[in-house]
Amino acid sequence: MKISRYTKRAITGGVISLLVMLLGTFLLGELSGYEAKVLIKNSVAGINTLCNTIALASATILALLLTVLGISSGAKSKLKKDHYRHILQIAKVDTIIFVASLISFLLFNLPVTESENVPNEWFSIVYYFSLGISSMLSAALIVVVIMLYNTVVNIIKIVGLGKMDHPLTENETDEG
Repeated sequence: MKISRYTKRAITGGVISLLVMLLGTFLLGELSGYEAKVLIKNSVAGINTLCNTIALASATILALLLTVLGISSGAKSKLKKDHYRHILQIAKVDTIIFVASLISFLLFNLPVTESENVPNEWFSIVYYFSLGISSMLSAALIVVVIMLYNTVVNIIKIVGLGKMDHPLTENETDEG
């Protein structure tokens, strides 16, 4: 699938946010298994809330994409296929984020800290894994929001402001 400059900009924003989140994790320093176990116990509620919020946001964005399609199809100017491909990209990435956040929610609800079969050394791995997953989910949602922002800006320019020479509108020379 061809990646537009808008999508590249959105991915850049997501990567920057991911690096900031991972830098914060790195600055925490290395933890012992016991410290990680305590931090996991304290952070599970927040991570579950984050996963729920990301799932809710993803479902809402998918519903809003239907509105975007309705506005796009009702526009006076004919939109190029690139516009619809961009909406399709948003829908695909958003659906992946939705599924990943639900799976993460289920994984983070496993009572790992209550199990006596898990060695203490593993808790630091579980802790960093949970931070990594939550950072990636957050960064991915940022990518989707930036992609959606770009789409909304384009629709405002084309439909609201009537910009007929926009790169996403077809004109007579495109049709012939």
